[in-house]
Parts: sequence; structure tokens; C-alpha cells
Amino acid sequence: MSGQSLLVPGELSPTRPVPGNIRRPEYVGKPAPTPYTGGEVQTPETVEAMRLAGRIAARAMAEAAKLIAPGVTTDELDRVAHDYMCDHGAYPSTLGYRGFPKSLCTSVNEVICHGIPDSTVLRDGDIINLDVTAYIGGVHGDNNATYLVGDVDEESRLLVERTRESLDRAIKAVKPGRQINIIGRVIESYAKRFGYGVVRDFTGHGINSSFHSGLIIPHYDSPQATTVIQPGMTFTIEPMLTLGTHEYDMWDDGWTVVTKDRRRTAQFEHTLVVTDSGAEVLTLAGPRC
Repeated sequence: MSGQSLLVPGELSPTRPVPGNIRRPEYVGKPAPTPYTGGEVQTPETVEAMRLAGRIAARAMAEAAKLIAPGVTTDELDRVAHDYMCDHGAYPSTLGYRGFPKSLCTSVNEVICHGIPDSTVLRDGDIINLDVTAYIGGVHGDNNATYLVGDVDEESRLLVERTRESLDRAIKAVKPGRQINIIGRVIESYAKRFGYGVVRDFTGHGINSSFHSGLIIPHYDSPQATTVIQPGMTFTIEPMLTLGTHEYDMWDDGWTVVTKDRRRTAQFEHTLVVTDSGAEVLTLAGPRC
């Protein structure tokens, strides 16, 4: 594994403005969102709106990822994703969510999730997760992926590759009539082949008009996850695998979550809708117009 020094907080740039004509989620400017009281099964109209939100989120992430290279700051990646979403009429869902100050999460090396973009400069050999969510048409689309920065060591490269594979396997396991715990069972059994830790305290979630509906999608085999999967349900799957322990510490910023042993971690995420036969991924960039 890379012997690079551990990450430390950088300096934050000023909050990026969002054009006034772009609709804000209801939680912007509030300490917390209003609790979601709707169902987990969505109408065809809501799902269609989520396809657009998901496509914009996927394309914003792809645009930011084009810049990933040694010497680039995580704040610059935030700028690109922010501008892409705003230019396409979407609000960056993370901006102002429970006070989060930026338009995407940038989680480098030992950061499990919720890293805040700042003046941190990417180094050759790093890995970085970009987590982008777009809000448009009254709904959210949420996705993330882990990318290699320059020449990455084999252990880290395999972790990233296998984390992506764990998401793909979990998506294939989604079938109406099964319980939610099939998702975590598939991820955990695959991760155990390689001795990876599976993060337990941060999960996938229901998503629709609410960023986090209250539905929990564990990435380990949880006996409590007995909710039955139904057509029309929308949720994320976002496995977080580690080279060591699944336990974590949190920085003083209240957001940045790092592995307790400071070993590397990777994550991938898609937003899905359950179909009659399986699942459709809603966060696909699709062909350019």
C-alpha cells in the first residue's frame, strides 16, 4: 500500500452561489430537513423526474472526474460539478444540507465518506471518491464513484475495482419479493473473499422528493433489514469497503469520516428504481445530446 502521509483539513473557499431561478430543496437555510412521511414506492411521474436528476448528477460527476490528476485541488472538482448542475437547472443537493458547505463530497484515501472539498491538493497515488447529488423537478438523483489519481499501487487499485464489482453484484440481487438484507449479504460475502472491512454505520437510503427518506439499505447482512422489496421503490446502494477495519473516527468538522486504522477505503453508488423483474439504474450519464 502507498506510504503517503495522512490527509489533513485544508482551507474552504467561499460558498458558491446558485442562480435564483433554480428551485431549492426545502431544507436549504434550515438546520435539518423536514422528516419524510411519504411511501417508498414512487409514481411513474416521480421516477421519470428522478431519471433526469440522476442523469444530471452522473454527468456532473463525470465532468468533475475529467480533472482528476496530481496537483488539482478538491475545491476545483467542486467548482466543476457545481457549475455543471447549475448550468443544467439543478440544485447541488449537498449544498446547505444540514449545513454542509459544498456541492459534492470529495473523500480521499482513508476518508470513508463526506469529505469536504477544500484546498487539498491531489497527489500521485491517491484515490478519491466523488459523491454528487442533483435536485431538479422536486426530486434527487444521487451517485458516487472512486477514481485513481496518477500511478496507484496495486492494493488500492484492486480495492477500487472490487468495490465497484460489489455494487454491480448488489444491483443484480435486487428483486421484488426479496428482503432488503439480500443487498448487504451479497456485498459482505464478496468483500470477505478479500479480507475487506464493510462499513456498517453509513448506509444506502431511500431517495425521492426527500434526499434521505428514512429507508435504510445496509451493506452488510443485517437481520433487521427485513423490508420487502417492491416494484417502484427508489433507493441508493453505496457500498464502502476498507483495506482494514470498518470502524471510524470523525473529524472536528462533523462531516469527514475516516477509517480508525487510517487504511484506505473505496465506495461506489447508484440510485435505483425497482422494476417487476429487478432494478433500473437511474444515475446513468447516457448519450450526450
